Amino acid sequence: MRYAKCITVLILIIVPTIAAAQLRGSQQLVADVPFTYVVADTVIPMGHTVIQPSDPSGRLLMVRNTNARIDRFATGSSNANPKIARDCSLVFHKYGRRYFLAGVRVAGSSETYLFTPSKFEQELLAQNVPVTEQILLASLR
Repeated sequence: MRYAKCITVLILIIVPTIAAAQLRGSQQLVADVPFTYVVADTVIPMGHTVIQPSDPSGRLLMVRNTNARIDRFATGSSNANPKIARDCSLVFHKYGRRYFLAGVRVAGSSETYLFTPSKFEQELLAQNVPVTEQILLASLR
């Protein structure tokens, strides 16, 4: 009986870690973004975007636009979703014609990286400007 309890505890600890296929240090999310967007108070022009973790905890992500040679560090938090993502994707909040990078989803994981809203996005939220969510597929490398 004691053996069964130990196995149960180990399974409860190990299974979530296996299921949470988050971005690892050498992995990158790559997407061609067809519009200009804002992340961490920086305007990123349209083009080839690479997102990768830049610290061991995965809370600091580097967003890179290789065409414009812009690198920006953005803090994020991890949020568990009830559904497991089927595809890798970038999640944008759209206010009128302005886009803000809001999150990143990794295929096979129930975790979503959420970016801290920029000052301008916080102002738009305070003004109750209507927001829509735009999802752009990305690939994992």
